[in-house]
Amino acid sequence: MASQGLCLLQLLLLLMLSSASHARDIISPGKPLRGNDTLVSAGSGSYVLGFFTPPGSNNTYVGVWYARVSVRTVVWVANRADPVPGAVEDNAGATLSVSADGTLAVADANSTVVWSVSPAPGMGAGQYTARIRDDGNLVVSDAGGRVAWQGFDHPTDTLLPGMRVGMDFVTGANMTLTAWTSPSDPSPGPVVAAMDTSGDPEVFIWNDGEKVWRSGPWDGLQFTGVPDTVTYTGFSFRFVNTPREVSYSFQVPNSSFLSRLALNSTGAAGGLLQRWTWVWAGGGGGGAWNMYWYAPKDQCDAVNPCGANGVCDTNGFPVCSCLRGFAPRSPEAWVLRDNRAGCARATPLDCGNGTDGFAVVAHAKVPDTTAAVVDSTASLADCRERCLGNCSCTAYASANLSAAFGRRGCVMWSGALADLRVYPSFGQDLYVRLAAADLDSVSKSKKKVQVIIAVAVSICALAVILAIAGFIFWRRKRTKSRLSGTPSKWSGVLHSRALLSEGTSHGADLDLPIYDLETIAEATEGFSADNKLGEGGYGPVYKGKLEDGQEIAVKTLSKASTQGPDEFKNEVMLIAKLQHRNLVRLIGCCICGQEKILIYEYMANKSLDFFLFDKSRSMLLDWRTRYRIIEGIARGLLYLHQDSRYRIVHRDLKTGNILLDKDMTPKISDFGMARIFGGDDSEINTLRVVGTYGYMAPEYAMDGVFSVKSDVFSFGVIVLEIITGIRNRGVYSYSNHLNLLAHAWSLLSEGKSLDLVDETLQGTFDPEEVLKCLKVGLLCVQENPEDRPLMSQALTMLAAADATSLPAPKQPGFAARRAAAAATTEDTSSSRADGSFVDSMTITIIEGR
Repeated sequence: MASQGLCLLQLLLLLMLSSASHARDIISPGKPLRGNDTLVSAGSGSYVLGFFTPPGSNNTYVGVWYARVSVRTVVWVANRADPVPGAVEDNAGATLSVSADGTLAVADANSTVVWSVSPAPGMGAGQYTARIRDDGNLVVSDAGGRVAWQGFDHPTDTLLPGMRVGMDFVTGANMTLTAWTSPSDPSPGPVVAAMDTSGDPEVFIWNDGEKVWRSGPWDGLQFTGVPDTVTYTGFSFRFVNTPREVSYSFQVPNSSFLSRLALNSTGAAGGLLQRWTWVWAGGGGGGAWNMYWYAPKDQCDAVNPCGANGVCDTNGFPVCSCLRGFAPRSPEAWVLRDNRAGCARATPLDCGNGTDGFAVVAHAKVPDTTAAVVDSTASLADCRERCLGNCSCTAYASANLSAAFGRRGCVMWSGALADLRVYPSFGQDLYVRLAAADLDSVSKSKKKVQVIIAVAVSICALAVILAIAGFIFWRRKRTKSRLSGTPSKWSGVLHSRALLSEGTSHGADLDLPIYDLETIAEATEGFSADNKLGEGGYGPVYKGKLEDGQEIAVKTLSKASTQGPDEFKNEVMLIAKLQHRNLVRLIGCCICGQEKILIYEYMANKSLDFFLFDKSRSMLLDWRTRYRIIEGIARGLLYLHQDSRYRIVHRDLKTGNILLDKDMTPKISDFGMARIFGGDDSEINTLRVVGTYGYMAPEYAMDGVFSVKSDVFSFGVIVLEIITGIRNRGVYSYSNHLNLLAHAWSLLSEGKSLDLVDETLQGTFDPEEVLKCLKVGLLCVQENPEDRPLMSQALTMLAAADATSLPAPKQPGFAARRAAAAATTEDTSSSRADGSFVDSMTITIIEGR
């Protein structure tokens, strides 16, 4: 018994020693880390340090990666330029050691040192150790805990929470990010992100020595070139600008929320600089990385795309324009969209007489500040006077928006203003100096101005009165002419449609061409049945041709339609101001009495549902065409949600509202139910639920809550319908699931995703691309809106190299509520043959269009 007890005790000791060895987090002199061993950070065990070989490489490196995620993601490399030759399985004898004098070294199996670093000067002798900390930092310290060297002072391609980018003037550390040369080669590549500490500090990305992106200066809240940082949740950001240090860092208080900022050499799946977050799926570290943000993101993210004194605006057309009071230096080049020469002043400044003033550029990413002057104590008013007193000063702006008003300091620019852009809502005010002649308030007496205004108003009023009188006279004369027996070709049609002349004034503020009804009748051959393209809840749609030969689609508002003047005006006001190749173009409108008509560009291939759900026509949609349609819809939605001058939720996205031109380019149409979101709105609640059953997000259908994520849900449904060629409604004979979403999710879980593909494709498709689109579609229709990606993220995922990099989708909306959804359909709503949805919360009946 005694011997058995002794054996048991020895076994327990061995297990304890084995466990301690497994959880080792420290290297000490004489106890190196060997090639087949790892260190695991103490505490939560978040990071691992060990030897690794990148996929496709034949070299071994020492690196740090996440301990708890299923995809090995290396975030720091020690010997990135000095590898140990051979793959990791052949390098069991390689070591990472620390010496008694604090030297950290990597050596091969023959004890040949390939990489080493020494402690900071003045540390002296001592008992040094190297430890991997729970924040991912490899630290060499002496017995007293003083840091002799740390990996966080030498980032590689990734910025972790607590790691800094910038300059530590005390230690001399220049903390920059340098991308890997390639996914198989961690050696320093040509892409570098670093802090330029001159002027007002900014982060730049260089590619082969050329600046390709600029963060803008820190305005007290965020970098002005990363304007949505303040909307991030789960993060805290820190910017230090002192004589000892200039740096940027971020923190994530929740340790289960993994986020990293990574630099790459190719811009694959997005920009060169990308913020990733880990999306957990189940236990055991399952999940995938999800791109949260990236840069450069658009044309205006390039460095100085519009030249000196130019302004870049992605919502403008063209995107480049000159600042007020400036004109292109080379008008010929400017017309050809070559903006490199920039803009020059129209009127020279008049410093001596003090007549200059300032024009405000709102929502700006302020110009390049590397040569700017910062006064952190002055008020904005002080800066204005100081700028006016300095003949070379051309602009100023607040330096610190987080400080108390009047103590925000300012940034002042001299000479040309480079790399200026504006945003729809974020950004700050920039005050640009202009000569008096280029300002609204010119140096004239108030009396003279008032006289001019009074005269102008009188003349305009008289002109309006005369115009109205002439118009009434002309209309009466034409009506009298028709009634007296000289009717126009379409007079019978016009009379049958109950024209009221006073109705023409309704379109005066719609900011696009207004056509008279007679012109539209001519174009459609009297609204001939032969020209009828179709009919929805809105009313019939006719094909037509204007006098100049342009083909048009004429959409008329039925008198019986519940979508009345408000929806009509909403659609006109929205589409008239939106320009994107994946949005249908509105040519004009006609408002005449009770007649309300929209004139669109003609779409030769009708709508997506015309092809998709007809087996004979769906054969014309090969996989490449379907994939381009998915991408085009995604780009159109991204424009509505993020890149247009408004933030717009469509609310009725479906295959019937995706029109196809002669090249099968998709164009989103029908904005009658769309809503503009304010800058602070994230979601809106309504009692009037509109849309089409099968495409509506559950939170909208059930609770009347809609947001951009409602459109994302609809987009996901469309993606699944494009893949399968089947509508998302009804109970399918081949499945006991309620709808297409549940069926698709089930087959993905069973590894049978390709069984979903439309049989008319006859196997001629890219399986990897189909799987990627299927995952994106299912991610978009997840039940919880917070789980669904933004459209920018959906587009990034569509551009991903393969489907394995995408997160696993959670259960889709309605799939988990089969009984509830069925009860809802039976008790509180009716599902019609055309897919329309009628909600019991309102007496209004919304027809599917």
